[in-house]
Amino acid sequence: VKFSKMAGFGGDSWLSEFNSCEQQAQEILEKIHERNKQQRSGANYSKLNSAIRVQMKKFSRDLVTLRQGLSKASSAYHITQREMQRRQDMLDNLSAKERQIEDAFRNDRTDNVEGRSNLFGNQGSSAFHDDPWATEESEETRGLGVSDIRQQQTRVMDEQDRGLDVLSTVIARQKQLGQAIGDEVDLQNELIDDIQTGVTKTDARLLKETRHVKLVDKKSANCGMIVVIVLLLIAIVVVACIPSK
Repeated sequence: VKFSKMAGFGGDSWLSEFNSCEQQAQEILEKIHERNKQQRSGANYSKLNSAIRVQMKKFSRDLVTLRQGLSKASSAYHITQREMQRRQDMLDNLSAKERQIEDAFRNDRTDNVEGRSNLFGNQGSSAFHDDPWATEESEETRGLGVSDIRQQQTRVMDEQDRGLDVLSTVIARQKQLGQAIGDEVDLQNELIDDIQTGVTKTDARLLKETRHVKLVDKKSANCGMIVVIVLLLIAIVVVACIPSK
């Protein structure tokens, strides 16, 4: 029961997609064979060539999707190890057919076109190996020889290098400016700390002086009362000392 559940979990969907992809590969080979029968300068040749390119791109994407689906099913233990190996062999055969399609698509070209293809579609990066038909020749390079295209690409790369040098210089200046701003901010923070310390000390002194003023004021009031009392006593004594008639 456990085996039947694992085999049935998404198995029909993956196999259906595989069969569809396999049928698509056969259709591409048939179209390539039909294209090779046409005149190279004819409209049918160009039309079939464009249709084959589009179909090849879709085939490559579908093959990647199949690999991802098989990897997910294996990591989630939805299929047995034996079934995993069987489907991996099926994908390997389909990958071999993909290389066969690529060779068949390119074999009908002349040496000059092959050189141009190497310039535009096979530059050694992994992205072009995964999808060798992703880059198409632009209108600017059509009608140019292989050496002219290489010179053009060299000029473009030189311009890109100069642009990168300028960008690197700008980034270095921005970095220096950022460091200078950071130093200035640190200095301003130190000044603010000093000002805050001075304000705290001044505030403490003001409180102390306020208490002192209140104490002096209180003492002054007491002294005034004593003076008044002394003056009254003197007045009483003076009055008492004056003889009455």
